[in-house]
Formats: sequence, structure tokens, C-alpha cells
Amino acid sequence: MKLTKKTKNVNFMEKSKNVITGDSKFAIVEGYKIARTNIVFSLSATDSNVVAVTSWSKGEGKSTATANLAISFSKMGKRVLLIDNDLRRPNLHNLMKIQNDNGLSEVIGKFITFDEAVHRDVLPCLDMLTAGAIPPNPSELLASSNFQNLLTELKAEYDYVILDTPPISVVADTLLLKDHVAGYVVVVREKVTTHGDIEKTIQNITLADSKILGFLKVGCSANNKKYSKGQYGYYRYY
Repeated sequence: MKLTKKTKNVNFMEKSKNVITGDSKFAIVEGYKIARTNIVFSLSATDSNVVAVTSWSKGEGKSTATANLAISFSKMGKRVLLIDNDLRRPNLHNLMKIQNDNGLSEVIGKFITFDEAVHRDVLPCLDMLTAGAIPPNPSELLASSNFQNLLTELKAEYDYVILDTPPISVVADTLLLKDHVAGYVVVVREKVTTHGDIEKTIQNITLADSKILGFLKVGCSANNKKYSKGQYGYYRYY
């Protein structure tokens, strides 16, 4: 049976335990609030309200962190749109328990409109656009004028647009966004992401003539005194 929009929204509440809810630990929620505050300050110095979230490689918790940032932003009462911008390995729809029937790839391809694809009010003030079907030409779609025009419209419709993008070491799709985003938030995971990975991430983004808004560290050890109150740390990048 095909789920209706209403049913999809109800199913959203059956989220992964890693996505913040009203029952999440205070320290985790506060950690994302700190990250949100720093990002908002960074955005105030730009003329863009679009943030791309990335990482160096797979398995670092990027999509979960992106979803949590979007949820945290929506708690301010601002209109927020969360987009799964990974057209090669869509993941957010599983994380958010939303059906990935039609999404970004169909909208860019002009098969359907944004209004037909978007999932409205998955949480108060939070809309979501899934990735949609995996296309044969994701890089070409993301570099197209159709995608540029879509982002321009969404920037005007929403207070914040947050993109979950592919890891930088996997494909070049993420850096195709450099002219359309305020910058990148880079997710790093304790005991997984290496100093070399971070250096290569900085180098790639810098060479693309873009900037890093900050680093979001996840999976911090509970016995690390610096992060003893939670599992998240946020670092500004200058």
C-alpha cells in the first residue's frame, strides 16, 4: 500500500535512535545547539543561507549529523529544508523513515515539481526533500542550470537550506556546490577520521575556492574530559 503524506509524517517519528528527539540526552541536544549557533554566526557574514555538510569518507556519521543539525535549526522556529544531495548513495530517507519515491533527481530532471516531491512538516518548521531515484548522470544533474535555479528558489522560500552531500574522497559532486553554498561543515569521527583525512579535506575545499564553516566532531569518547558532558564538539575554521 502506498503511504500517504500524512502516514509518512507519522512514520518520521519512528526515527533511528541516533536522530535527536525530545527524549535525547540533554548533552547531545546542547552539543548540536552549540554547533547551530556557530554556523548561524558564520552565515551572518555571507549572503547565503545554504549549508553543505560533508565528511572525508563513508562511515563517519555525516548523514546523522546533517539530520540532527537540520532538526536543531528547526527548533528556532525558522523554516528549514533538509535535502539529501547524495544522488549516488541516498541515505537520509532511511535514517528519517521517509519513503524515497520521488525526490531531488526527479525535480532536477523536470519530471515532477518541488511541491510534488517535498515532504512537508516532518517536524514543525522542517521540510525534507529525498534524493529520489539514482540517476545515470548525477554530476551532470548537479552541475545543471535546473539545479542552480532550484537552489535559488529554495533560498528565497526557506530561512535555511541544509544539504547532506557525499564524502569528498568518494566523488567530486560535493564540490560542484561551491558557488551555491555559504560553505561546508565537515563531520569528523573520533578514532576514525585521521589528521591526514582532515588535511586532505581542507586542501580539497580550499583548492575549490570555497570555505569550511567549521568541523563537527562526533562519537567523542565519554572518558575524554573535554567532551565528558556529551558526544559532540564543534570547531570553527578560519
